[in-house]
Amino acid sequence: MLVKHMPRNSAVNRDLHGEAVEWDASTHLLAALVDHSAVANWMTATINSGEDAEPLDYPEPVPRPNLSATEPDTDKSDSDDGQEDGDLPAPDQLARFFA
Repeated sequence: MLVKHMPRNSAVNRDLHGEAVEWDASTHLLAALVDHSAVANWMTATINSGEDAEPLDYPEPVPRPNLSATEPDTDKSDSDDGQEDGDLPAPDQLARFFA
């Protein structure tokens, strides 16, 4: 019970989740804002450059902690959720996710 309610920056959370404990919702939103602004600037510069101009490099996104943990799992062989690709989640799965 105590571990569940530890502060976000506690040693236990840092050991379990690494630097991801420093990233709250505001930090993720700021990173998304920076990424979208960079893409918008890249599109503007690409559209307004000459036809003979060398293409600009696509902007790199802001690195986020534990990104591989949030990416969708492409290997479904060890998945036990009983879903096929393209199936919608069951209501009880949604309730567990948002709990």
